[in-house]
Amino acid sequence: MSFFTRRAFLPLVLVAAVALVASACGGGQKAADTSKNQATPPPAVSSTVPPDAIALVGGEKILRTDFDVLLAQAKQGYEQQKQPFPAPGTPEYETLKSQAVDYLVQRAEFRQEAKAMGIAVTPADVDKRLADLKQQYFGGDEAKFQDQMKQAGLTLDQVKADLEARVISDKLFAAVTKDVPVADADVKKYYDDNKDQYPPTRDVRHILVKSKTKADDLYRQLQNGADFAKLAKKFSTDPGSKDKGGVYKAVGKGQFVAEFDSYLFDPKTKTGEVSKPIKTQFGWHIIEPLSDIKETTFDSLKDQIRSQLLKKKQNDVMAKWVAGLAKKFEGKIVYAVGYAPPPAAPSQAGPGQSGQSGASTSSSG
Repeated sequence: MSFFTRRAFLPLVLVAAVALVASACGGGQKAADTSKNQATPPPAVSSTVPPDAIALVGGEKILRTDFDVLLAQAKQGYEQQKQPFPAPGTPEYETLKSQAVDYLVQRAEFRQEAKAMGIAVTPADVDKRLADLKQQYFGGDEAKFQDQMKQAGLTLDQVKADLEARVISDKLFAAVTKDVPVADADVKKYYDDNKDQYPPTRDVRHILVKSKTKADDLYRQLQNGADFAKLAKKFSTDPGSKDKGGVYKAVGKGQFVAEFDSYLFDPKTKTGEVSKPIKTQFGWHIIEPLSDIKETTFDSLKDQIRSQLLKKKQNDVMAKWVAGLAKKFEGKIVYAVGYAPPPAAPSQAGPGQSGQSGASTSSSG
């Protein structure tokens, strides 16, 4: 995961526009398929790239000012993490530089391909995304937004350009993956193969104290009608539940220590039945189940599993699409001297193996 794709270079995530694809996939030449044991052709470098640009993508200029902004934001990110920014010429600096170039190149590729596919981004789309950003990160406070933008060294036009890139990424993802299917049989198979991930659950409340003497005393009070929640709030030493009257909702079997788990999920333990003090490594528990044991059935999980499988399949489809797009742009990118990515090495895959990177892609949401 690159520094850029973690969004660490954006103060307070001011601009939520980073590449749709993780750095494993990269932009431009780096995402090309090398599965045939052949090196990707070296990137074209030319001194004829305009002085205000670091590259030309299909004839479109990648402005040097946009590159400078990314590096400046990266530097701010390092400063906020109290880490020294890599010195120019070091491998760490070259990695950051390459990631910034890749991002800008890929952003241009996406913009051009979206236009070719008839995908339009309107000013209203960008304005809505800007309003959402202001609301999410600044509570709708325009002054706070302007102040943060000033601290980040960004102009409103730069913010909008990055937001436009995010909208394009979202629309491309939706278009490329809109017909990805998930079969009912695949959903059922996943459930059958992973039942251990979906244990039965039960609501419960408990009181935890250090000594058996105190536990016995509290148990006697409960048997005489004392309020469980009040005793938990006053005496329990479990910080995760004491303020909620000792309550834990939907505890999964195997989630807590064995002695606690054994009592809670014993079919003979009735709902509302308060246990005598039970010793665990944490102390002495008084346990009361608040619901019957609930089995996590296929019907209750099938929509969740379908969504999970769909996202993975969409990501796989998008990764292949991005690799194909990079291949499509081979020969259409020219870099200024000093900005070309290092040439991709030949694949080392053996017979019957693919050398293609398992890139991680996802909708930017």
